[in-house]
Amino acid sequence: LMDALEPRYDDLHIKVQKTQITLTNRRVFACASLPRKKCDGQPLLVTVGLGYRLDSPRVWMAVEPYPGRWTHHILVRTPEEIDGELLAWIDEAYAFANAKGQMRKKYAKKKTCQPKNSFE
Repeated sequence: LMDALEPRYDDLHIKVQKTQITLTNRRVFACASLPRKKCDGQPLLVTVGLGYRLDSPRVWMAVEPYPGRWTHHILVRTPEEIDGELLAWIDEAYAFANAKGQMRKKYAKKKTCQPKNSFE
């Protein structure tokens, strides 16, 4: 998986931790780990964050921790499953993570703080 991803992104940072490998640009956009529950063949669990729910039988679990932010867990059992479809989802997650940062910056510039006067 890492061999397929490294040439795709100029600003890719890979953080190897005890339980997962985290892929970031300025924000986390994907993770790879081993599932906590034992599965046949010890698959790799790839996690991506998107702005919508993926409708695919390859998605093992999807949750919406915040409105408009979906976390998808995809089991990868063979090297052949690291294919164009999975890489496209990771590409989307990369773009979504970048866009989240841009939206925050844009919102912060527009946001103005006006004090409430409770004595009027």
